[in-house]
Amino acid sequence: MSRDVGVIIVAAGRGRRFGSEVPKQYLALGGAPVLLHALRPFTSHPDVACVVVALPEADATSPPQWLAPLLGDSLRVVEGGAERSDSVAAGLAALPDECTIVLVHDGARPFPPRAVIDAGIGCARHGHVGVPAIPVADTLKRADDYGRILGTVPRSGLWRAQTPQAFPRALLVRAHAAGRTQGVPATDDAMLVELLGERVDLLPSTSRNLKITTADDLALAEWLLSRA
Repeated sequence: MSRDVGVIIVAAGRGRRFGSEVPKQYLALGGAPVLLHALRPFTSHPDVACVVVALPEADATSPPQWLAPLLGDSLRVVEGGAERSDSVAAGLAALPDECTIVLVHDGARPFPPRAVIDAGIGCARHGHVGVPAIPVADTLKRADDYGRILGTVPRSGLWRAQTPQAFPRALLVRAHAAGRTQGVPATDDAMLVELLGERVDLLPSTSRNLKITTADDLALAEWLLSRA
């Protein structure tokens, strides 16, 4: 199979919820930045032709010292935007034409499983979208603005979406164009495809594919890394 896969790593956020002056994608995990862990499964994948990383403006202009020596035709950086969709659009514009399959991944997810990556590529090559996800295990409560519980939400059929999400490139471009036209605030890229009425498949994933959002997440990631 030809190297027809492009990857966009969204890493332009400042990580304010984490409560650190250092953006969460740059935090040390096992002696290396979280973002570097997120990159490695894609840069080493035989089907991936190019990886584009969307960074904050200052870092796109002057990449971190650990990243700069790795850059070239197959690993590029772009300036991300204020919204996720802006970063993805910048990444799409930077991918070579031969990348007809596109994976979009969070830079704060350091452990994307190879099986999930491969399953997503397979989905996209068959013309539809693949979204890794795990079933919701906790009981869900709906509350008002004052913290008073209004009711319990049935969790049957509910899944927690993850990344990398995989797309035929033409479909992702069309979905983003429609989202901009309609002014849709999408929390992930698959949502834009859903609004087009196109097929989106769930890909069984694992809780190991966690996103670093809090200090507890980082501690868990350290533990997972120590057990690898």
